Amino acid sequence: MPREVVRATGAPGSPLFSQAVRAGSFVFVSGTTGLDPATGRMAGDTVQSQTAQALANCEAILREAGGSLDDVVEVGVLLSDPADFAGMNEEYARWFPTDPPARHAARLGPEVPGLRISIRMTAYLG
Repeated sequence: MPREVVRATGAPGSPLFSQAVRAGSFVFVSGTTGLDPATGRMAGDTVQSQTAQALANCEAILREAGGSLDDVVEVGVLLSDPADFAGMNEEYARWFPTDPPARHAARLGPEVPGLRISIRMTAYLG
């Protein structure tokens, strides 16, 4: 099965990894932060503001791949500080209010100044 690299201009990117890869009916979105693509800066200092921006970035990438957040089947959340879990949940619930996808959360390994969260996801577009 051939793979297709997804490149969305409405989300931050890097030459070191693909924003997402589509393989058949699946889209694998890379770890995406709360970086505002318009400013190149983190979208605020709170985990809530960075969670909202990270999810908006994931949504832009999925849209470029032909999908939406409704197609997401699995989400992985990495937090710089585990104490941010409740704040992340507060914002996350706004984006997935009912029947949310499967999800796991863990601590982000590298310490990056100002970075509170990274979100990756898998979507099924079958």
